[in-house]
Amino acid sequence: MAAQPPRPVGERSMGSPQEAARAPARSPAWTPAQARTPGAALVGQRESPESGLQEHYSNLCMEKSQKINPFILRILQEVDEEIKKGLAAGITLNIAGNNRLVPVERVTGEDFWILSRILKNCLYINGLDVGYNLLSDVGAYYAAKLVQKQLNLIYLNLMFNDIGPEGGELIAKVLHKNQTLKYLRMTGNKIENKGGMFFAAMLQINSSLEKLDLGDCDLEESTVHIGRMLKENHCLVVLHMCKHDIKNSGIQQLCDALYLNSSLRYLDVSCNKITHDGMVYLADVLKSNTTLEVIDLSFNRIENAGANYLSETLTSHNRSLKALHRGEGLLLFTINENKSQHSLISTLGNKFCEATCVAYSDLIQMGRLKPDNTDVEPFVVDGRVYLAEVSNGLKKHYYWTSTSGESYDHSSNAGFALVPVGQQP
Repeated sequence: MAAQPPRPVGERSMGSPQEAARAPARSPAWTPAQARTPGAALVGQRESPESGLQEHYSNLCMEKSQKINPFILRILQEVDEEIKKGLAAGITLNIAGNNRLVPVERVTGEDFWILSRILKNCLYINGLDVGYNLLSDVGAYYAAKLVQKQLNLIYLNLMFNDIGPEGGELIAKVLHKNQTLKYLRMTGNKIENKGGMFFAAMLQINSSLEKLDLGDCDLEESTVHIGRMLKENHCLVVLHMCKHDIKNSGIQQLCDALYLNSSLRYLDVSCNKITHDGMVYLADVLKSNTTLEVIDLSFNRIENAGANYLSETLTSHNRSLKALHRGEGLLLFTINENKSQHSLISTLGNKFCEATCVAYSDLIQMGRLKPDNTDVEPFVVDGRVYLAEVSNGLKKHYYWTSTSGESYDHSSNAGFALVPVGQQP
């Protein structure tokens, strides 16, 4: 069994019953004086939001001698105000550390210890975003406990929180029996191959998780285990495998699994090492797979030859794919021949000749391609047509949240719009 991560003073382990029996009832650092703090009346009682989450948080911090995080306090105050207005159903608590609108003191593992104590009985909260904070493996331990106890939680965002292999193992293992969580983001946490193995094993057992992001987690060539999982799992709808060091043999293993998988609708294999030879396997599986709707191949090396393989399949065989993000080159042939089926095209990261720019401009002017469905906009200088990049694409608000307007537009955020969290396709 992997070593348990360090925990704040006074907490019990989720380890074996034997370990729990040997653990002291109180930490040596606990003193009788702490029982006289204003929050002492809460000891041993079921946490309840009747007095307000903000007050409850302040009292619990005092009881546990934990410094109050003003950012958490502010967010909980906003939730209290929503509750008073009768808006308490289905709240997503947003405590992301990259919030640009209010002063932020990033949440640590010890902060999350207190927060998880409050949230475990708040059944009107079904989503939690604590991305871009400092949870580390300590916070992962309490995130796992929260998933285990808060049975209304369907969305959990832990992206970029310095969670390592041990923390990844804790979260993956608690999902073996969980039937509630639908969407988990582990993006940017360096759980490495060791942690990734636990997630692959979990997905062969878990029957409720629909969306999983393991992008940029320092996994390398994880496709053997992910491929085996896809053959067994028939619930997962969205899978992100960005920066997994996937090569042509890896995409072949994924494609072999996709012949047998009938649930996956969004596959992200961006920022890998896939070349045009790998597109042979993908083009072949798309001839028979009618489930996949979105594929992100951006920032690979598929070149013109790979694009041709895909174009031929999409034109002659496949009618289910709705969005294909290549990140290099332009599938004009596919757009022209099958414009009613393929609704989004991305050209990010390219240099185009004037003829291509003119052709692209004509497509938009004729209404064959909507401006919101591509990531470039034509403009004219000295009588010549050029293409300027605009912020549309499969993941427009993937790493950041819009401060105004709609963040989940169908044309520019296919990953969010594909299947609403918690709903079956």
